[in-house]
Amino acid sequence: MFVSVQSTTFGALAEPSRLRIVELLRAGPLSVGEIAETLEIRQPQVSKHLRVLGDSGIVAGQALARQRIYHLEAAPFEEIGRWAESFAQLWETRLDSLGSYLESITERTDDLTDH
Repeated sequence: MFVSVQSTTFGALAEPSRLRIVELLRAGPLSVGEIAETLEIRQPQVSKHLRVLGDSGIVAGQALARQRIYHLEAAPFEEIGRWAESFAQLWETRLDSLGSYLESITERTDDLTDH
């Protein structure tokens, strides 16, 4: 399930216009028209992108009078954050190994210059 949701989320974000829409929505909810105007994309194209983002759970929209207002959903980004954090231990281990290696080189260099 974890990988499936990620691939859906990353797949939706992979398209540059959808990523730009997400970046816009970071500042707060916007209507389809506001998104289209800001990104200089036709409204039907924005609606298609929002449908993909909505189907992947990244955005949600609600009707307000004759407009649909879209906002970001937190869950997919929290999941991406947990996924990225899962690499922290890997990098800590690698950086610790690099630090140990660099210390051993320094010690060997110091030993050679002392003699």
